[in-house]
Amino acid sequence: MMMHNGNNGYGNGVMASASTTTSTAMTSSPSATNAQSPALKTYFKTPEGRYKLHYEKTHPSGLLPYSHGKSISQITLAHVKEKPAQGGAAPSSSAITSSGVRYAAARLLGVGAGNGGRPPSFVGGNGASKSANVTSRSSSLAGSNGSHSTLLSNYDGKGTYLIFNVGDTLFFSDLNSPDKDPIKSIHFSNSNPICHAFDPEAKDGHDLLIGLYSGDVYSMSLRQQLQDVGKKLVGAQHYNKEGSVSNSRCTSVAWVPKGDGAFVVAHADGNLYVYEKGKDGTVDSSFPVIKDQTQFSVVHAKSSKCNPISRWHICQSSINSIAFSADGAYLATVGRDGYLRVFDYSKEQLICGGKSYYGALLCIAWSFDGKYILTGGEDDLVTVWSMEDRKVVAWGEGHNSWVSGVAFDSYWSSPTSDGSEENVMYRFGSVGQDTQLLLWDLSMDEIIVPLRRCPPGGSPTFSTGSQSSHWDGACPVGTLQPAPSMRDVPKLSPLIAHRVHPEPLSGLIFTEESILTACREGHVKIWMRPGNLESQSNSSAVLVGSGPKELPLLPGKTSAASYKSVHR
Repeated sequence: MMMHNGNNGYGNGVMASASTTTSTAMTSSPSATNAQSPALKTYFKTPEGRYKLHYEKTHPSGLLPYSHGKSISQITLAHVKEKPAQGGAAPSSSAITSSGVRYAAARLLGVGAGNGGRPPSFVGGNGASKSANVTSRSSSLAGSNGSHSTLLSNYDGKGTYLIFNVGDTLFFSDLNSPDKDPIKSIHFSNSNPICHAFDPEAKDGHDLLIGLYSGDVYSMSLRQQLQDVGKKLVGAQHYNKEGSVSNSRCTSVAWVPKGDGAFVVAHADGNLYVYEKGKDGTVDSSFPVIKDQTQFSVVHAKSSKCNPISRWHICQSSINSIAFSADGAYLATVGRDGYLRVFDYSKEQLICGGKSYYGALLCIAWSFDGKYILTGGEDDLVTVWSMEDRKVVAWGEGHNSWVSGVAFDSYWSSPTSDGSEENVMYRFGSVGQDTQLLLWDLSMDEIIVPLRRCPPGGSPTFSTGSQSSHWDGACPVGTLQPAPSMRDVPKLSPLIAHRVHPEPLSGLIFTEESILTACREGHVKIWMRPGNLESQSNSSAVLVGSGPKELPLLPGKTSAASYKSVHR
């Protein structure tokens, strides 16, 4: 068997208070960091070939985002589909037909900061409310020429976009462009954006969620934000305004798959709220005091007009991350108390869960078939949980610090796989505060040996000769398991370990063409899969900064990054 680790955990100790502080640590000079660290290679090898650094995304070097309390950069990929055909005249500008022309328009407006200029921020509150946490920072060029706004109002917005937060600002970059700097930014004047999520199947246009340090939540149309230049945040719906429902910071947000506009918001006080975006939220929900903080409980709003519609009390401490299974049947949470909890979402019932080997769990991810869950956290391990057996079935050892992000690679298939259930192999990745990306291969055959091939009526015997009750049948439904002994769980070793950033890592996403890695300072790297870039000379290793060949990246299916919160 193999050995080693996770999803989005950053060694973020106790969080700073909400009093405003400048984000000195988060905005330290990357060049200074690079000068003190060994040169980073622009490729890493796997059995299927080389992954090569294609290009990077970051916030403008001249911009030092202000931080209202501690926050860590997270990444979300958003694929905006072609705008549905509407009656009337078609858009007159041909600038919407290609990524290159879109970028020409953005550069004309001073939005794409590829020339080193500082891009404007676009946004204000969500309408009339003076308490809105968003303000507008428009460039003089964009604000002085009405024709520019007209150009982007016709802009279709189709494409794949990278969304990431740094300090008090949310940035949007075109994933298909070689430009490093974002095409748009939204500045929040009173709080930091902490977490975000995108719904590619949204029906009414509101497809982007943003959760703030203050506890406020916004839903909006990404297309509308991209079309609007130098104006306020367009058409955003504001939830939990001024802490009307909870004054605890948001830690994670997620759309309910096939939920017809429903979404969930997790908070640092251990509560999770379910909202429906179709409701205007003018009637605030009020929920009774939680009688027993140690027990899971669900309470529904008294009125059908209220938003949120329900409160789930998960645990006494912070919920660090949440994730739905692909079919939306199960909701999994991980928290500061070190527990994974898996719920039947429609039945609002705890199914299973268990304790980390040590410390808090920080990140989580589902396999595409819903059979396995990955978690990572302060024990430096990547833990593999089985939904069938409702227990830990493997530990990945390989990280030297907290695991901050985990994700399954749903686009990878083993060259030796025959498609049968007996020969399934999973590829997944993890990133950590040790600045490393680790890739892992998980073979079903390795996992089922101790579970289903032990002598009838007995426990499996390991190389040490000891027997363990850990494998005696599936755990009962509704129970949380203690951490198993280290000797009882098979160990995995990483396929590769590669130092990808000079700073601690915070996020990981797999696409059909690439792997995206992000550090907590707001720098993102795109690593192209073998065969997706033209062959290059292998005569010597190329160092970061020498500029890999820039080729267009095709839009691909996206998967969510797991770590979406500030921990502790």
